[in-house]
Amino acid sequence: METYSCTKCGMSVNATCGKCNIPLQNGYITLNDGSQVQVSKCPSCEGKIKSPLCCGEDMSCAL
Repeated sequence: METYSCTKCGMSVNATCGKCNIPLQNGYITLNDGSQVQVSKCPSCEGKIKSPLCCGEDMSCAL
């Protein structure tokens, strides 16, 4: 099952942590101005990356 998929074109990706080899989970970080940014994070080591983009939008995560 894909980790992230694009709702516009159907493109999908599998994202795992290179350190822990665990699928990344969808999450958010709150910036100093109060806005939120979607990220992909490892549930084990808490590493985070910006969520993948496709068609100019964040790809959605299967929950």
